[in-house]
Amino acid sequence: MMRKEKPAESPQAYVAALDGWRRAVVDALRAAVLAAGALEERIKWGHIVCFSNGPVLLIRAEAARVLFGFWRGKRLTGIEPRLKPGGKYELATMTFVEGDTVDRGLAEALVREAVRLNAAVGDPTKASAER
Repeated sequence: MMRKEKPAESPQAYVAALDGWRRAVVDALRAAVLAAGALEERIKWGHIVCFSNGPVLLIRAEAARVLFGFWRGKRLTGIEPRLKPGGKYELATMTFVEGDTVDRGLAEALVREAVRLNAAVGDPTKASAER
């Protein structure tokens, strides 16, 4: 039987539990996110989720990759074509693996546009439910 790990109590605790390349990538992504704008950062669904008029983005560290995802990510592929659509809403994610580096300017641009879209279009989880 697999034991489910208890989720981190805070984004800081989430990062503190990481090491190596995953820690470096998550640190770089968080720095870009926090520099890009006023977002509420918390642990939801076991990883970091940032909110501004609904969920904007996620940072999820897994054993062999780190995901940087956006609820309105399908609308951000013009900025970053490596965003791969999938899941509910307009979700799209970028995958980082060992050896990858974070382009802070690009990450900040993605975050700013994602926040702008939530401000202009509304909470992506509510918009989808109304369709």
